[in-house]
Amino acid sequence: MSEADSSEQDSVESSAMGFMSHLIELRDRLLRIVLAILLIFLCLFYWANDIYTYLAEPLTSHLPEGSQMIAIDVASPFLTPFKLVLMLSVFLGMPYILYQIWGFVAPGLYKHEKRLAGPLLASSIILFYCGMLFAYYVVFPLVFGFFTSVGPEMVSISTDIGRYLDFVISLFFGFGIAFEVPIATIILVAMGITTPAKLSEKRPFVIVGAFIVGMLLTPPDVISQVLLAVPIWILFESGVIVSSYLFADRLKEQAEEEARMAEEEAREAQEEAAAESGYAEGYETVNDPADEEYRPLSDEEMEAELDRIEKEIEDEEYYYDDDKDKDDSKDKSVKDN
Repeated sequence: MSEADSSEQDSVESSAMGFMSHLIELRDRLLRIVLAILLIFLCLFYWANDIYTYLAEPLTSHLPEGSQMIAIDVASPFLTPFKLVLMLSVFLGMPYILYQIWGFVAPGLYKHEKRLAGPLLASSIILFYCGMLFAYYVVFPLVFGFFTSVGPEMVSISTDIGRYLDFVISLFFGFGIAFEVPIATIILVAMGITTPAKLSEKRPFVIVGAFIVGMLLTPPDVISQVLLAVPIWILFESGVIVSSYLFADRLKEQAEEEARMAEEEAREAQEEAAAESGYAEGYETVNDPADEEYRPLSDEEMEAELDRIEKEIEDEEYYYDDDKDKDDSKDKSVKDN
């Protein structure tokens, strides 16, 4: 085997070993995530019913006297609290989950990317929890108070525990994702895809998009849609303000560069226009008589112009006769000789 073949085989084996080491590291981190979620689940499962009672309090506090929640399915009294505790374990373990993901991705990032990604990761976790708290303490009382007050009097309100859980989980997820808008705005500006000024110009579209997102991420009611769209808009404005301060120096340099390029383009366009007009630099531009407004001649001006033309014709005839006499005299002298 030649030396080139052996070196190529070594490089292939090293790349394969590197890929396998990444897979092993990914497996280990996924196992740690699963074990962390399982540990939190085992610690909370004993209080599963109490946790569900606390979660249902915004609804039960607005139910009419004598009304209560029901379980339609046979296994719902067990499976619904079980599902709630499992989801709660994932939410509570989110910092550790993101930490493991960060530990796997961080070695492949540049230094400036690590410096920016760390605070953004921590901020995204905090904002997600803030979105959930906003949904529970602000949105739930308003939504459930409205729903329980507008129903017909002959209708007895008895909500299924499983459907209630699905409803609140969708709201938690929607508001948690919506509160990540500032992080998304900062990332877009950091990547150079847009600028705070351009985002401010798109404000009307952002407001419409916020209401569309509120419609898609919340149950089909106007109250929760508005209560989600308004925070999205406010968080968008906060993201624009924060990004304008974080990247002020880079944005200033970018604006100066764009102004310089615009000035060069304007100068080139001016030079092209001058070249097309046929005037070179250093020549004086005169007025074209054809561009002047037409004005008919008066009688005096017409007579003067006719006299001038007759005089020119007489002068031409005089010079013509004079030249002819000279030629004749020259021919006569030639004949005499």
